[in-house]
Amino acid sequence: MKRMQVIIMLGVFILGIGLGMLLVPKSQGSKKGKPRRVSFLKDADVALDGGNLEEAKALYKKAMETTKDVNKLKRIQDKTAEINMKILFSPIIDECSTKYIVKPNDALAKIARKFNTTVNFIKRANSLTSDVIKPGQELKVHTCKFSLVVDKSQNLLFLKRKGEIIRTYIVATGRDNGTPIGIFKIVSKLPNPTWYRTGAVIPPDSPANILGSRWMGFDLKGYGIHGTTEPEALGKQITLGCVRMKNEDIEDLFDIIPMGTEVTIID
Repeated sequence: MKRMQVIIMLGVFILGIGLGMLLVPKSQGSKKGKPRRVSFLKDADVALDGGNLEEAKALYKKAMETTKDVNKLKRIQDKTAEINMKILFSPIIDECSTKYIVKPNDALAKIARKFNTTVNFIKRANSLTSDVIKPGQELKVHTCKFSLVVDKSQNLLFLKRKGEIIRTYIVATGRDNGTPIGIFKIVSKLPNPTWYRTGAVIPPDSPANILGSRWMGFDLKGYGIHGTTEPEALGKQITLGCVRMKNEDIEDLFDIIPMGTEVTIID
């Protein structure tokens, strides 16, 4: 009798387990077996819209590694370049910058020389509206070396830092292969340059001044990188030998690039 009761109770127990398994909602079972698909691109867009630049950059990098869609890759590259520039000109301290405490008798020019950067770069990264600084003040200062690469075949200029491309720009180069190839250095920088052409001096505010709003000259006389009054001609081999950029683009580069920066030009 006792044995029969045990068998009956065991049967009820097993039946209960079976019914319990049948009554488990399907959605619960699917959650266990199927993890949520992560959309790195969507999450990156959300982070960027929320102003979380470093998080957005990391997510775009993951999105780049997990997609083969050409259109998505192009958008990711554009967004990453946008973030890179925003970080450069923000107080965010990254692997290529440091927090500097202003000392007595410091000046922006002195600090810029110490770290091989520019006064304008320090000002823009710290939202300074003047050159006045005070002892004890905290400043973000860039510490890594930049370089430029110009690819004549694609009419592209690459801003690089520690071997990484920070941003890509569309430029114009010399007609008839007139832009020299080689490795050069920036040895002069002029805002609103005057254009001295044969038999004429063309002032900065003249529509005929093809140099645009900035000039960065090479250690090869007569050649350099400058702005343009003809942005519609960018992407072509049309210049007298120099490299032309949009005014707003070279104005950013002008602030970032210190004297002595290396420029490599390739076919």
